[in-house]
Amino acid sequence: MNDAWRLGIDVGGTGVKGNVVDTRTGDLVAERVRIATPHPATPEAVADTVAAVVEAHAWEGPVGITLPSVVKDGVAHTAANIDPSWPGTDAVTLFGERLGRTSVHVLNDADAAGLAEMRFGVGQGRGGVVCMLTIGTGIGSAVFHDGVLLPSTEFGHLQVDGHDAETRASAAAREREDLSWGKWAKRLSRYLQVLEDLIWPDLFVLGGGVSKKPDKWVPLLEARTEVVPALLQNQAGIVGAAMAAAEGTSP
Repeated sequence: MNDAWRLGIDVGGTGVKGNVVDTRTGDLVAERVRIATPHPATPEAVADTVAAVVEAHAWEGPVGITLPSVVKDGVAHTAANIDPSWPGTDAVTLFGERLGRTSVHVLNDADAAGLAEMRFGVGQGRGGVVCMLTIGTGIGSAVFHDGVLLPSTEFGHLQVDGHDAETRASAAAREREDLSWGKWAKRLSRYLQVLEDLIWPDLFVLGGGVSKKPDKWVPLLEARTEVVPALLQNQAGIVGAAMAAAEGTSP
């Protein structure tokens, strides 16, 4: 095994995805493994699924894991699109015991994606305020000032016109309501405009599953801030998780 390789696992609302990453370059060096997120996505069920991803890679080394949750000192404090029993769970201990190792690092999924995009993607060399948004089952956020992360912003849950933002502007909302790209772009634009008035970013980086098809919706957005699709697309969380495992740190 190359010394720079680490296994990154991204736990989402619909899938648990993992791959081995060369943390010097951000490149994926194996076949991605994806297993459907268990329902209910309790801590024990998710730990079993993460273990299955690790076993599929026959991986013995350090592991980085993202959660759709505020994570502080290894403890999950919220639960977005996973079981409501997660808050208060010591995720590092949970995964460490299930995987039988101590080299486990856990962080918020959007923070992980943002860290990856700032190092290996379109955020490289960008100063000022950069806001990364992961748009999938929900909306995650990661905010950087001159390349430094402000962790656990959770801007996907802002109230926009009386609604939790992600319930109307996420990719899942578009699919659930069968919205055209144009109608969905109007909702996403409204959300971006609210964020603009709060934090005055210099750049929006939009990732998640929809970043695979940026031509369908990015040109339709209305915002005063520069908006670009994530270069790492939906793999950013995996790369960021591997980075945390390589550096032995979490936000």
